[in-house]
Amino acid sequence: MFKQQILLAAFLGVSFSVMAQSVKPVKYKDLVFDNVIKTKDLSYSNGTPGKKDKAHLFDLYQPAGDSSAGRPMIIWMHGGGFKFGSKNAAGIELWSETFAKRGYVCAAINYTLSKNNPIFHFDELIKSTYYAVQDARAAVAYFQKNYKLYNIDPDKIILAGNSAGGMIALQAAYSSNAELSKLAGLPDTVSGAKSTQIPKVAGVINYWGGIFDLNWLKNSHVPIVTVHGSSDGIVPLTHKDAPLYGSLSIHERADELKIPNGLKIFEGYSHELQKHFNPIFGVSGKTKERWLQAGQYTADFLYANILK
Repeated sequence: MFKQQILLAAFLGVSFSVMAQSVKPVKYKDLVFDNVIKTKDLSYSNGTPGKKDKAHLFDLYQPAGDSSAGRPMIIWMHGGGFKFGSKNAAGIELWSETFAKRGYVCAAINYTLSKNNPIFHFDELIKSTYYAVQDARAAVAYFQKNYKLYNIDPDKIILAGNSAGGMIALQAAYSSNAELSKLAGLPDTVSGAKSTQIPKVAGVINYWGGIFDLNWLKNSHVPIVTVHGSSDGIVPLTHKDAPLYGSLSIHERADELKIPNGLKIFEGYSHELQKHFNPIFGVSGKTKERWLQAGQYTADFLYANILK
């Protein structure tokens, strides 16, 4: 009897192993490429030819060995309170590399940072968002124009970011220039009918960011996938005193408007999915594990709601 149990266990083990090997990884959902080609310090600016403005540089991540055309693209934007940070941020590099291994083309971009102090002055925060949104939209326009150069689908460009970068992605995808400039108390930099138009993007990835006005979600039916820590004290899950609405508020309004959306909350974690948010010290391995979990949740959502 004991021998039979051992044989059965061995047989089942072999069977499950064969089954696991027969399940092929799915492009855009799973890590299907082993290596990534990274090209640094390209520019999405339409400024002076040959002159590269640091604020408009990007790093391009592509899956090595992938010759397919019409690939989806993710434009990643870093956090840092609109005062600090760059395209070289740890999270941005991690998500750009892992999504490129899934088959995406990723562009990690710099954007205009504030010379003032937006972290402790809300009016400066809104102004900084306005200028950064102009850069995000310039990047979208650049890649839509040059889609053949990068073998991407111009209709499958996704805006993504963490913290300030998530805020940029949300405002760029849902607010018009007229609405955002009015809130910021700034002159509208876009004239005519284009001031009220919303640039077309395929989706938004919002990692622990927020939106200034929930009514802006009515402007566009763009799918949103959101990740947030339940104990985030920098950008709370729901609306507090300042006119900034976090991920739970966005999720609830998106449901009301029937906008495809997903929300993953990491219980007990703060900003950046850290146990106790501290922007000065380095990021722990366990935090990076949560970032990878956020990425997998995001990849599953994008595949089901945008790419499938």
